[in-house]
Amino acid sequence: MKYILMAGFLCTLAVESGYATATNEQAAAVSEEADTRHGLFNGLDSRSQYGQGVFPEPFLVDDSDLEPGEARFDWRHTRAGNSKTDVLHPEIEKAFGVVTFELEAPYEFDRPAGGTNNTQGFDNVDLGARAPFYQYVSQSGLVDSTFGAAIEVGIPTQSPVSKNAELVPKFFNDTKVGNFTAQSVLGYSTLFGPGEEGGLQTFEYGFIFGYTIPHKQLPLPYVLQTIPFFELVGETELNKDNPGHNSLLGNAGFRFNLKAIGPIQPRPGIGFIFPMDSGAREDTHWGVITSLVFEF
Repeated sequence: MKYILMAGFLCTLAVESGYATATNEQAAAVSEEADTRHGLFNGLDSRSQYGQGVFPEPFLVDDSDLEPGEARFDWRHTRAGNSKTDVLHPEIEKAFGVVTFELEAPYEFDRPAGGTNNTQGFDNVDLGARAPFYQYVSQSGLVDSTFGAAIEVGIPTQSPVSKNAELVPKFFNDTKVGNFTAQSVLGYSTLFGPGEEGGLQTFEYGFIFGYTIPHKQLPLPYVLQTIPFFELVGETELNKDNPGHNSLLGNAGFRFNLKAIGPIQPRPGIGFIFPMDSGAREDTHWGVITSLVFEF
């Protein structure tokens, strides 16, 4: 009987010790997670890889990652029957803290079928800012998700292709699960100014899905990462003459993160544009976009 009681006492100590160890480990994990929180209302998490180059730069969708310093130049060529449109799109982005500011000044060439009534000129000069407000990172780091808000203001240049000012508040999400990334941007556009488009309100949305393939899995020369992607960008008119009219474009291609040249890392990419619904098919039958990004 004495030995049975002693064995029971030892078992009780072992269980209590194990429970105390587990409790201490859980408390340490909670404390460690609490120490990684920062920002407004502790909404951000220092373990997040947001802003560390893991999210590929979109082509048609608005960028949503934190960009310490980036310059890019895109060329987009689209066709609808015999009409052609080319857009040259320079852009620069710079982050201060967790806020990224951007400046865009696209130049557009429109050549309708027949070769007459060609128009060209600078489109709106766009000024924008974005910032994250909440981040979730799983304990293992497998899931990494950032939510944020942005604002974009389009300043008309009074060229043949730019007559109306534009204001677009947005929400975005950047999520990484392993090597898979998904980015989304939702915006509400309002045009101000003269003409038929003055007062037009549009719901804008975009998604880009990518999968990062490291060099050891696909050893292309000078390429650190190869990222195949699929992109969706659309808009739905909310008022005026055509409420509910939708236009949805798809874009599929690759972006390549190259080895750095000094402090600069080139990130070229190419995509094939195609309409996803009848609304998009009215203006675009097919297209090609090339993008050259320099991170610094």
